[in-house]
Amino acid sequence: MDRKPVSCSMQQGTEYDELVELKTRATAQLSLGWSGLKRKTTDSGLDERYLSSHMCIAPVTFYEDRNFQGRSYDCMGDSGDFSSYMSRCHSCRVESGCWMMYDHPNYMGNGYFFRRGEYADYMSMFGMNNCIRSCRMIPMHRGSYRMRIYERENFMGQMHEMMDDCDNTMDRYRMSHCHSCHVMDGHWLMYEQPHYRGRMWYFRPGEYKSFSNMGGMRFMSMRRIMDSWY
Repeated sequence: MDRKPVSCSMQQGTEYDELVELKTRATAQLSLGWSGLKRKTTDSGLDERYLSSHMCIAPVTFYEDRNFQGRSYDCMGDSGDFSSYMSRCHSCRVESGCWMMYDHPNYMGNGYFFRRGEYADYMSMFGMNNCIRSCRMIPMHRGSYRMRIYERENFMGQMHEMMDDCDNTMDRYRMSHCHSCHVMDGHWLMYEQPHYRGRMWYFRPGEYKSFSNMGGMRFMSMRRIMDSWY
């Protein structure tokens, strides 16, 4: 039987153009640290979620074992609990963006900051006792940074407004500890010891009246999460 040539209709050409356009836009957004593709259907019925699994590299891939061995889990955005995907995680590859990783589900426990790179044995690298159980993508911020730190809870005591990094609140402000803060602009990391050491916590814009739900942490240094880190 002779095969008839297949003609490409105007509608098929339009769908192809939309696929190319969506792929370009999704890849650009992914490189900026966008937290995953949301469901959106085009006029031709094309689901953008298709792009996340077929046309984009996952921002983070987690592996059960060290050195990127064992089962893997491709993560496209915030994930509050890995247990439904894998029972353990001992290595990961970060392809894009900046992330906070937590050793308990639901973004609890100790937090660790990860940027683009390969982590063949992150537990040894960071001195972690437990493996990663949840993760949160940190959006890229371009613009000014501003935060007010307070000596006591509920925005009481000494107050200092910051627009840049501070490696020691005692040296700069004669303030031994920070117990509450108000982040107006940008995303920040705060540390319990001077010179960005010890346990850390991620702060996005908002009011933080007390750190009691953070294990009673008292912060003595803080720095901005810069767009150059992405």
